[in-house]
Amino acid sequence: MSRTTSKKRLLGWLADAALILYFIFALFPIAWMVILSLKPTNELFSTYFSFSPTLDGYRTVLGDSEGIPFVRFFVNSLVVSLGAVALSLLVGLPAAYASARWRFKGSENLMFTLLSFRFAPELTVIIPLFVLYQKLGLFDTYVGMIWVLQLVTLPLIVWIMRSYFADLTPELEQAALLDGYSRKQAFFKVAIPLVKPGIAAVSLLAFIFAWNNFVFPLILTSNEAQTVTVGALSFLGGDRPKYNLTAAAALVSVVPPLLLALTIQRYLVRGLSFGAVKS
Repeated sequence: MSRTTSKKRLLGWLADAALILYFIFALFPIAWMVILSLKPTNELFSTYFSFSPTLDGYRTVLGDSEGIPFVRFFVNSLVVSLGAVALSLLVGLPAAYASARWRFKGSENLMFTLLSFRFAPELTVIIPLFVLYQKLGLFDTYVGMIWVLQLVTLPLIVWIMRSYFADLTPELEQAALLDGYSRKQAFFKVAIPLVKPGIAAVSLLAFIFAWNNFVFPLILTSNEAQTVTVGALSFLGGDRPKYNLTAAAALVSVVPPLLLALTIQRYLVRGLSFGAVKS
């Protein structure tokens, strides 16, 4: 065996070891959350890995025995996240299509301004929004949360879908127009079916962004429209923080995005590899 071959093999082993160490480092917080969620309350601070596993934490979180309506918070998150994604798709798909097909002076600046809403820190707008929501009666309502979360999801959908529509050759729609289709029919019957993988991928990403949002529900809700990201912290209150219940609530809140990702996995992989990451 030559010296060069031995050196390459050694480097390969070192690379594999570094990769394994990285995965252990990345997955350890999740494993710790699982362990913490299975700990009984009386062994919460007394042991690390030696304890009697129990599902009482999950039963408490889902059973409302602590006086915290976590199931309602869970339903609230589903409603406002799905509502924000639906509203963003309704507005964002035509906007992305128009942006990809018609360029005019200042169109790039307009798109960048839209994207800046996504990059702007939420804390810069939260106080004016809080005052407006109090005045308009949108505080702690589904409508108010859907309206504010689309500020997070709409720029994402417009920018990613714009690259998909730009990749479609205009001749496809022109052929449909020559066959007697209207512009609206060409959009819905020709362009939209061709970008379905992109719609699936960007919908999932937008849902995750909306689901994980913390600042807006923290400031703009109180109880009725509160979401799981804020509601899970309710178990930390009181004389003795219940970390096991918080861990169980956090793991339960991961279920919808995970199931959604597995359900549309075929479209998601195709969509992300096709062009969703271009923007």
